[in-house]
Amino acid sequence: MATFSSPSAEVLNQPRLKSRSRYFFPVLSILMIAVVFTGFWPSYFGPLITQGRVVRPLIIHLHGAIFLGWMALLIAQVILAAIGKVRAHRSLGTLGIAYGLLVVVMGLIATFAAPVLHVRAGEWDVDRAAGFLPIPIGDMVLFGGFFGLAMAYRRKPEIHKRFIVLATVALLFAAAGRMAAFIPVPAALFIWFSPLLICIGYDLASRRRLHPVSAIGFGVLLVGLLRLPFATSETWMRMGRAIVRALV
Repeated sequence: MATFSSPSAEVLNQPRLKSRSRYFFPVLSILMIAVVFTGFWPSYFGPLITQGRVVRPLIIHLHGAIFLGWMALLIAQVILAAIGKVRAHRSLGTLGIAYGLLVVVMGLIATFAAPVLHVRAGEWDVDRAAGFLPIPIGDMVLFGGFFGLAMAYRRKPEIHKRFIVLATVALLFAAAGRMAAFIPVPAALFIWFSPLLICIGYDLASRRRLHPVSAIGFGVLLVGLLRLPFATSETWMRMGRAIVRALV
């Protein structure tokens, strides 16, 4: 007599999981966009809307535009996936690979340009500029690593989209960091982690287990915070001062 193993609970719940996922990731993307606008509102978006312009070097405006382009690409992709436009999602994803590389390149250019411009304008001293460098460099390392893994697993949607969330969370550090000007630092760090924490909560609620990508990503982001004390260490400051002076 033939025997049949009973399907797992996750297999039985696949239609329900897909339905929840259809709404969850677009809402999560909107939340991440809200973090960007909240963090940059006092220094950029607020003056841009209320005064019609923001005085910044062109390279910084270009960096900001490319960063916003990533958020626009993110919401477009999750909406296409949510409504079942898989072919369009994959076609746009081909452009997304090149765009992700552009985000890294432009991010690294702005990383070195911003402190140099501040020093030349007399707004920062060399020590402040040197201490700034490891922060955005870390952002780009985290983003580039998560984005690369997202592309490597683009044929495995559940893995792919979680790596995209992690890549975007890495970019949110700049917005969350600016929130520290008007909220306590622990609260700003919590906001930075919040999209990933929500994703972890979603996995636990819908799958009854933690997705490995979310668990690994959480650990990597925690390790990434070590760049904060490293940025003020004398070991780094000696190197950072030399870099800034060479560029100024």
